[in-house]
Amino acid sequence: MKLIDKYIIKKYLSTFVFTIAIFVVVAVIFDISERLDDFMKNKAPLSKIIFEYYAGFIPFYINMLSPLINFIAVIFFTAKMADQTEIVPILSGGMSFNRFVRPYMMAATVICLLNYAFNVYIIPRTNKLKVGFERIYVKPVENNTKSSTHMQIDSNSYVYIDNFDNNRKIGYNFVLEKFKGEELTEKLMADRIMWDSVQSRWRIENYTVRLIDNLHEEMIKGRTKDTILDMHPRDFEVYDNIFTAMNMTELNDRIEKEKTRGTGMMVDLLLEKYKRFVNPLAAYVLTLMGVALSSKKVRGGIGLSLGIGIGLSFTYIVFIQFSTMFSLKGGLPPLVAVFIPNVIFGLLAMYLLHKAPK
Repeated sequence: MKLIDKYIIKKYLSTFVFTIAIFVVVAVIFDISERLDDFMKNKAPLSKIIFEYYAGFIPFYINMLSPLINFIAVIFFTAKMADQTEIVPILSGGMSFNRFVRPYMMAATVICLLNYAFNVYIIPRTNKLKVGFERIYVKPVENNTKSSTHMQIDSNSYVYIDNFDNNRKIGYNFVLEKFKGEELTEKLMADRIMWDSVQSRWRIENYTVRLIDNLHEEMIKGRTKDTILDMHPRDFEVYDNIFTAMNMTELNDRIEKEKTRGTGMMVDLLLEKYKRFVNPLAAYVLTLMGVALSSKKVRGGIGLSLGIGIGLSFTYIVFIQFSTMFSLKGGLPPLVAVFIPNVIFGLLAMYLLHKAPK
């Protein structure tokens, strides 16, 4: 690694850290002004505000704004180098443009690995703190009930619950159907089903079991019955951002269960999983684009390059949201939806890099 490599990497990472610190401070100030009434109204303890809410808020927004800040940082310090006529001597001294880009990619690798670590290991834990705090002190759920839930719990068993109260862990109008092939062999209907957290099992109340054996049927009634089913109260949780608060083990388990149950959440689960692995690649795409846009000295200083960079970075974020909505509402495969923004902007970056002055 040459001196110029160390110089560029230092400039890149220091500008990135400084810019992200400014954005975080501004975001926290605005959030405090917006949430202060909620904190006071719901009597949120100061310790929980700091160590739960903002301990989750800050990593979440650092990760979310990272592509934007990464792009702005590259544009800012590269345009400044060009404005101070630092790039021309580097290229005139015999260094090729591709060699000049190498330290940028080294720094982008550092940011990509940090984003990956945040996505997979840090953000799920901090989001769990933030989401738990919001459910109590910011957006208390008054009606935490999920209605009309159909679920397949194994290859032969299907469940229907008319209403499930997440606060009391009670389901109403419960139906359990068991099949052998395409033939219904057993149907259980109950007024209520309750979760016993001590025994980790379900208690069924006021139930009727209909047993079917070809043309022979038998009806059995009872008051209470304990049973173990492959479902838990968390499967009926209805609060926002539930999947972002799952670690990879929990997310993969939920995906495997969703393959059997088919509750309509598979696209959300796959999008969350793929984003954690694909989004960090934006560091390479936006770095290449930033170098290509800002490596030429222009009249008027760095303002034009910075303005174009901010516009393109917001376009990139909007493109991500559009592809996500197409996946959720339009049937676009989640993996394709996650890769499309990086592929399109990656091609744009290669084109701009080709046209950049060498």
